[in-house]
Amino acid sequence: MLRNRTGRRTGTRRERRAQRRENRRPGPPGPYTLLPWLLMGMGSFSNLFQGEAPNPWLGGLGLFVFNSLYISVVFRGFDKRKRESPVSYWLLAAMAVVTFGLAIGYGGSWLLFFPLLSLACGTILRNRRLAAGLLSLAAVATVIAVWRGNGGSDPWTIGYGTFISGAVTAAILTLAETVMELRATRQELARTAVEKERLRFSRDLHDLLGHTLSVIVVKSEAARRLAPRDMHAALLQVADIESVGRQALTEIREAVTGYREGSLATELDRARSALAAAGIEPELRRSGPPLAPQAEALLGWVVREAVTNVVRHSHATTCMFVVDGTSERVRLTVTDDGYGPDPDAPATPGIGGTGLTGLTERLAAAGGFLEAGPGPERGFVLTAELPVDGPGETDPADATALPGTRSR
Repeated sequence: MLRNRTGRRTGTRRERRAQRRENRRPGPPGPYTLLPWLLMGMGSFSNLFQGEAPNPWLGGLGLFVFNSLYISVVFRGFDKRKRESPVSYWLLAAMAVVTFGLAIGYGGSWLLFFPLLSLACGTILRNRRLAAGLLSLAAVATVIAVWRGNGGSDPWTIGYGTFISGAVTAAILTLAETVMELRATRQELARTAVEKERLRFSRDLHDLLGHTLSVIVVKSEAARRLAPRDMHAALLQVADIESVGRQALTEIREAVTGYREGSLATELDRARSALAAAGIEPELRRSGPPLAPQAEALLGWVVREAVTNVVRHSHATTCMFVVDGTSERVRLTVTDDGYGPDPDAPATPGIGGTGLTGLTERLAAAGGFLEAGPGPERGFVLTAELPVDGPGETDPADATALPGTRSR
């Protein structure tokens, strides 16, 4: 985290500014944005107030019921669960009955309740129901307007306004819902990317440090044993420790930036050096065509983890690496003749098990598998197989570890 001259965290400040910008972006319209359209009924209210409508008490009751139903339907339309509830459709049907009664009974400005009914339909109905409802409602509104005799052009204006008000409302609300879903998806993708990067870094750091520290411990023990009788050989071990440490620093930097690519040949050379320093004789048998960089990197990680386990736990005298490849798949088998960890030695939880679990996930994501367990007679056998030109590595969290995989 970078800090400015005042010592404050600039990264956190940038994140807060980005969050404020995100919050200032316009969101979807709310139900209150549709309430001002009720002013279209002011003409009907004026008729009642001036005494121009017959049965004013009945008209006033109808106006009150219509406005109440309109507000209820509009507010339910902005809640998906309530919008798809049967209650919403019953309320919309009741609103339609009131609208038909007022339009047939009074005509004139009362016909403007049809566009309001259509607008309410646009908040509730979707897809085919919306299209059928709007077309039917526009046709009925036009017929009633013609029947009430409101002039030559007014009926078609009422029909067109009825259809377009519901269609535009439904389109705006659908678009707003889609935008909100896209925002939520983008936030989820960002969170998943952060988690994936954390997993990659923790996995690479574990594999790097677990192997490197094991090699440093083994070579330090070898230097301590050689120092009393052969100082030159001890100094060579110390020089190897320095080289391993420098190489570890480079690999950690590469792991942090995400650009580290392993090499099977390089890891096998390091394995020989680490095993020889631990008094274990390495053997290598390799056949098959050259491997793709993806397969090289994955098998390099397998060799690194296998050597770490052999040096720390096996008490072996020999360790054999067999790389057998074809044009389609490659198999790596690591076998030692040890007898496992010392039961009286203190346990080192998390190193071996975590390493083999991570390798299992990596190979599974690349179309391969990893098996580990005791040998037929003694020792431990680790087998890794994957396609020569496998797919790119995916999120290890999505890969499923094969049953039966065990580490020591």
